[in-house]
Amino acid sequence: MKVNQAARARVRVSAPKASRQGTHVDTQLNRRALVTAAGAGALALAAAPQAAAAPDTPPDHAPGVQGAPWQTCLRVARAILVLDEHDEPLVPRYTGILLREGLPRGRRGGRRVLVVGAGPAGLVAADLLHRAGHDVTVIEANGNRVGGRIKTFRTGGHEGAEQSFADPRQYAEAGAMRIPDSHPLVTGLLEVLGLERRRFHLTDVDAGGRPANRTWIQANGVRVRRVEYERRPRILNRSFGVPEKYLNMTAAEIYASALAPARALVEGKRGRDLVEGWATVLQRYGHWSMFRYLTEEAGLDENTVDLVGTVQNVTSRLHLSFLHSFLSSALISPDTAFYELPGGTATLADALYARVKDRVRLDRRAVRVEHGSRRGVTVHTVSEGRDGTVVRETFTGDEVIVTVPFSGLRHVAFDPPLSYGKRRAVTELHYDAATKVLLEFSRRWWEFTEEEWRTELESISPGLYERYRRGSAPADGSLLGAHPSVPPGHITEAQRVHYAAHRSMLRDQPGAAQVIGGGSTTDNPNRFMFEPSHPVPGSDGGVMLASYSWADDALKWDAFDDEERYPRALGGVQDVYGQRVEVFYTGVGRTQSWMRNPYAYGEASVLLPGQHTELFPHVPTAEGPVHFAGCHTSVKPAWIEGALESAVRAALEVHTGAPAAPRP
Repeated sequence: MKVNQAARARVRVSAPKASRQGTHVDTQLNRRALVTAAGAGALALAAAPQAAAAPDTPPDHAPGVQGAPWQTCLRVARAILVLDEHDEPLVPRYTGILLREGLPRGRRGGRRVLVVGAGPAGLVAADLLHRAGHDVTVIEANGNRVGGRIKTFRTGGHEGAEQSFADPRQYAEAGAMRIPDSHPLVTGLLEVLGLERRRFHLTDVDAGGRPANRTWIQANGVRVRRVEYERRPRILNRSFGVPEKYLNMTAAEIYASALAPARALVEGKRGRDLVEGWATVLQRYGHWSMFRYLTEEAGLDENTVDLVGTVQNVTSRLHLSFLHSFLSSALISPDTAFYELPGGTATLADALYARVKDRVRLDRRAVRVEHGSRRGVTVHTVSEGRDGTVVRETFTGDEVIVTVPFSGLRHVAFDPPLSYGKRRAVTELHYDAATKVLLEFSRRWWEFTEEEWRTELESISPGLYERYRRGSAPADGSLLGAHPSVPPGHITEAQRVHYAAHRSMLRDQPGAAQVIGGGSTTDNPNRFMFEPSHPVPGSDGGVMLASYSWADDALKWDAFDDEERYPRALGGVQDVYGQRVEVFYTGVGRTQSWMRNPYAYGEASVLLPGQHTELFPHVPTAEGPVHFAGCHTSVKPAWIEGALESAVRAALEVHTGAPAAPRP
């Protein structure tokens, strides 16, 4: 990596005047100044000498713009739009292969193919190749399940899971929890597999299914319902000290306005114009962090950035690539229709696994890949050793598809070494942390009216409703799980002690939420909370996603043992919804840290400034008989759709013996 280090050494961290074209570094060395300086480093690397463009192509850089070479930006733009080198859409072809006719006939049957990783990409690629006549073996490190970051806390399933919650009928998502209707491969695959889907309510609804917007935003000591915030944004905005011009704009409106310059480059365009529009976004902003964009391009002051970051879930990723949040903003919005799977997203993993189960070897972790011999590829594995015995096993094939996240591939040896560009991508590609804390309640209190709250609390102790309303109910943990519906034996004395120590300091009682689905936002450590969109048949209770956090917010949860997270998360829920929710807490929680997971090494490849053009072109490309798939090899990290796109692409590469997508 000497070339990389030398390039970085040439970056001068000075303080020139801020401008769109120049490198801006705040003269005060605070966190955000360092973020901007990091963007300057990515810029210097992206501007390294490249091969000259053909005479009939645009110049490497638009006038006054510093960034990656134009041809590189075009290649990544095609990856964003899922186009081939002729700007023709690949999704229709991928859809036909995945959902109808399979891989082309008579191309290259009879290959021995190894697939490393049994996430959705590995399972789908294996199924396509097996049905096309290839001899496929899937090697999976987990000893008891498949699916990768599709993981449902549940009872049963293909993994034969033990009871996850006090009510064995309950389930909740550790990983993928929603599927947008704009993802045709995964929605089509659900139909082919006969899996039912239903609406996931990103925004809460009332009992009639109409948008309610009654969930809460709680920050700076202000608690306001979203519907009221939309009417009077200054209720919250003034607590952030934003300028007068933003006092009456919601955070969503400010954010949308801030993104308008970048959005104008691609909105309303088609064909080649759309490709070049995205290439311009990449060249102009690809080496920028989101913080740099919001301050330099949008001209927001830091107080307004804090408002937008807190309410719009941008804070934890301000230092990461502008492009990631820009792409996400178009998808994670109230205008997008999302779906979930009854029984959990892992029912998709069940169905995919059933197709290739006899080809999958569980409890085999790849540690070395030999691929330089004319005899093909050899993958060396070790077992987890759950029974106290560690087993080595070697698998051989003609070709291999590696779906392991690059964060994990860092610990897999390749002989001979991969190319410099690939090794650099494996080493440097940024993976973000994400942590969930889920809490089970014996009643779906978030759906209650105030009168229902009164009835349920009075059934515990006469006058308890008023004591909670006045803020005089005991906060020593004695009322944890006090409702008769809570099954006994799950709330430990240790939980009561932790709860009493970390209980909410807010004793005021907000009104009944009266919501179905949707989520609330807070500046406390919980950050984001989601209520289930649908009840579990036969159960009066529900599991709440009490805390969903990313990046540094997630790492601060990862410092705690699992059992300590639950009472802490309950206190955070009480800050927003009131102390009285404690009476329905069953004492059972589940938590997932994807950064601490020994096979995921993070939630997804959420890239740093400059990495989309500097590293991503090297990520999906095959190296001889070694092919690469997984959502990190698409520009849809963390989405099942990206994994499926990569699965079809890699399967085509193996089946046809030629790249299925343009090389960088």
